[in-house]
Amino acid sequence: MRRKGEAEALALRVYRYGEAVLRQRATPVPVVTDSLRRLADDMVDTMHAAKGVGLAAEQVGRTESVCVIDIPEGCDEPEDEAFNAPIPMPLKLFNPEIVACEGSQRDKEGCLSFPNVGGSLTRAAQVTCQYLDEENRPQIITARGFLARALQHEIDHLNGILYIDHMSAVERLACAAKLKKLAKANGGVR
Repeated sequence: MRRKGEAEALALRVYRYGEAVLRQRATPVPVVTDSLRRLADDMVDTMHAAKGVGLAAEQVGRTESVCVIDIPEGCDEPEDEAFNAPIPMPLKLFNPEIVACEGSQRDKEGCLSFPNVGGSLTRAAQVTCQYLDEENRPQIITARGFLARALQHEIDHLNGILYIDHMSAVERLACAAKLKKLAKANGGVR
């Protein structure tokens, strides 16, 4: 997911729509190693430099099941922010999987792999996610609002699903020219 604007110096290259790796399904990691911890740290640095709030391994050309999320304070409704307060940021998730969804929310969404393309999507309002943390400990969190949306977005990336796949036909048609141009500039895989 993306915040407004993009920074210039990124730790890792962010792959864009049209590059085949974005459609690849992530491979679960058998154990979180020092190398994977460094990857997650570099992904957090890249995400922050690009003014993003989430980043999945496919977006940096890797296929391990790793994603990172950092929702800044004040980005969510006060009640959702209070609900999510015990969840430490930035989140570094290894082998994340959504195990329960509840309700629905509709809001604008963007992605670092889709510069200048955005749209409104409906996603679950609350999700429960299980994952391994950096110390190989199983974790389960339940999140609402913007954090729930970010978890769904990044875990979709790990499954080779892009946020545009969730757009309505009308939304997708509205950005079809931008998508075609972006795909063509980056290898043509749609």
